[in-house]
Parts: sequence; structure tokens; C-alpha cells
Amino acid sequence: MAPSLDGLVLAPVADQSAGQVGTRTRFAYHERDGAIWAEYRGGDIVRGHLVGTRAGDRLDFRYVQLRTDGSTACGHCVSTVVALPDGRVRLEETWEWESGPGSGTSVVEQVTAPAP
Repeated sequence: MAPSLDGLVLAPVADQSAGQVGTRTRFAYHERDGAIWAEYRGGDIVRGHLVGTRAGDRLDFRYVQLRTDGSTACGHCVSTVVALPDGRVRLEETWEWESGPGSGTSVVEQVTAPAP
């Protein structure tokens, strides 16, 4: 199993569409006893939260966010936790909006530098 996410900061490796997370978004993860949660913000996101579970290297969570334009959105994501050769963590994600149409894939990786 890949390392714990507790205390890690992750960021997308590429920008998504406007109003979604992007390379300036930072996720602060927590993990305890199979539960995961994170706070996130940056870019088009004023504040976001996710909560879910971890079973082995699989995360299953729901997310909700407030965007800079004042709109809100929520969705569901399933991710695979991958340990990178340099010791950092990557999440390979498949997500879908529950508050509207749309779905996709994304990748977030552990960062060691502060948010831009």
C-alpha cells in the first residue's frame, strides 16, 4: 500500500476547465483509520472540502466547493494512490459532477513548495 496521505499537500499537474481545480489549487489531506478528508482552495476555488474512505490504494470520496464567481458545485471521485519513484504521492482520479453534467480524469501530485 502507498504511504499515508495524512499531512500531505497535493496539487493538480494540469489545469481543468474554468471554475474547477487547477495548478494553483492546493489540497491539504488528512487520513485516519480508513477515513480521508481534505480542505482545498486556490485558483477558481475559494473553499472546497472532500470526505471519504480509503481501502488499500483506492480512495472513494465526495467533494463540495465554492467558486470565485459565487457558485457551488459537488461531485464524486474515485482515486488510485500511487507512490512515485522520488517518494512523493500521486492520485490518479476519475470524477463526475453530481450538481450538473460532466465527468473526467485528473492527476494530483504531492508538492513540497508553498502555493504560488
